[in-house]
Order: sequence, then structure tokens, then C-alpha cells
Amino acid sequence: MQVWPRVRAKRIYKRVKKFPQVKEAKLLSFAGYKAGMTHVLITDARKYSMTKGEDITWPVTIIECPPIRIAGVRFYKIFEKAMRPAFDILAKADKELGRKIDVPKKETKKLDTVKAEDFDELRMLIETQPKMTGIGKKMPEFFEGSVGGNKDEKFKFAKDNLGKELSVKDVFKEGQMIDIHAVTKGKGFQGPVKRFGVKIRNHKAEKTKRGPGSLGGWSAQGHVMYRVAHAGQMGYHNRIDYNKQILMIGDDAEQVKIKGGLKNYGVVKNTYVLVKGSVPGPEKRIIRLEAGRKVNNKVEQVPPTIQYISTASKQGN
Repeated sequence: MQVWPRVRAKRIYKRVKKFPQVKEAKLLSFAGYKAGMTHVLITDARKYSMTKGEDITWPVTIIECPPIRIAGVRFYKIFEKAMRPAFDILAKADKELGRKIDVPKKETKKLDTVKAEDFDELRMLIETQPKMTGIGKKMPEFFEGSVGGNKDEKFKFAKDNLGKELSVKDVFKEGQMIDIHAVTKGKGFQGPVKRFGVKIRNHKAEKTKRGPGSLGGWSAQGHVMYRVAHAGQMGYHNRIDYNKQILMIGDDAEQVKIKGGLKNYGVVKNTYVLVKGSVPGPEKRIIRLEAGRKVNNKVEQVPPTIQYISTASKQGN
């Protein structure tokens, strides 16, 4: 059920439905563009690790994170036991945002006129800036992001930052555990052999070799499934990776300048984040970075000492 239903995502970036409760009044959401992967050499300082004190290699994903812009604030009101959008307040829109949404011609309601009783919750309306990268895209992504703190602190944060740019360093810190929200690489309509790993039958089998068969329910997972493996959509699904650690937030793009450029991406130009392990999606896809919802507090959120970042060419991989 973790990966069900296997349907195409409605859009190229995921909608986040639930945010963690954080006491500090700061933005809990950011976004970047997946550049590619490399590996780093670190000194393992984890307290209970079997390789404590040794130099080990870890695979890392490079996510380019140009500054985001707080394009507006969305206010919510509880109505019939449900949180519903009440009204939006937008900052002065730039040319790129007009490519994405219908920008109102007249100035919307001002933040100074909003009172505490007018809303029960608020979210930031975030605009990305892909024009600052080398992916060849100008139209920004536009989505909601949550803010930590109580109601008054959230409103003060909205007042102070409406229309301003924020860096990834203003939102996250090195060593922090975050959740990755992304859409996986699309593979189109695939048969049951590739989609579910159904065994190919003998060449003398009746009628078909690659079909799922009809000898009862599907029991390849150690229990009888409620459906049978059939052909259908594979890839381009909404997925979440919980508790991915930020190993490094860097400003010097020369540190991750891969020889020959990153495959299918090119060169990193902005602030970047090194995340331990892999993340869903192909190169150039937007990756939403969110504050961790299921963080294990027993795990040390301390950045490791990075001895070396591989910049060898990845063109042969």
C-alpha cells in the first residue's frame, strides 16, 4: 500500500499536505533542482557506529537551491470543522510569476489591515527562481510553505518577509534531517514483468509468456494480494523520502564542479545542498525540501567532517 495507487502525478512537483509543529518562527519549506550525484569521503564521528573514527565514503545528491521569493501569504479560517482558504495577499509580482498565475491588476488587501480574528492559520506562497540556474527554464514553481511558531509569530514573520528573497541557509542547517518530496522518473506504460517483476514463463507455456497468469491471487510478497499484477503506468509518481540528512550547504560552486559537467544538467551556479543518499526524480526536476515530520531524536543531527568531494567525470556512468 506504500506505493499504491500507481498513477501519474498531476503536476511535476508534489503537494505537501501536512507540516510539522516547530516552535521557532521560521520557514519550514524550500525547493531546489536535482543536479546529480557524486560521493564524499567523511570521517565517521557517529557515537555508536561500527566505523567510528574511520574515513568512509558516502553517496550524495547535489541539489541546486537558488533563493526563493515569498510571493504572498495565504490565510485560512476554520469553517465547519475544516481549515479552508479565506483570502490571499500577494506582494508586487515580477514578470516571471505572471507566466505561472494570473496576477491581479489591482493591489490586493494589505497585511497591515489584517487582524488576528480574521484568520486561524497562514501559509507562505513561495515562488522559485529557475532563471538563476542553467536548466533553461523561466516559469517558476508556485506552492505553499508552512512557518513555525505560534499564530502571532507567524504573522510577524509574514510581515517581515513578504516580497523578499530567502536562502536555503535561512531555512535549514547542516546535519539536519529533512523530508524529500518529489515526483519520480517517468517510465510510461509498462507490462507486468518490468512493473512488478512477474516471472517470464517457459516458451511452451500456453497463450502467453509474460502475463501474470490466473492461478489465484498474487502472493509474491509473502501474502496474498487483493489484486493481480497487470500492465499500467510506471514512474512519475508522488513519493516522500523521510529523514534524509543534509551533509553540507555550500556557496562555492567550484567545490562541486564536476569535470565535463553533471550529466544531463551542466554546471551548478548557486547555493547547493549535499543530501546523503539518492532522491527521487531525474536531473533538473524540482525537489521540495521540508522540515522532517518523523525525526528520530536519538539520532545525532551533527554534520560529518567532509574530507573530500569527488569531482571526477560522471559521463561514463
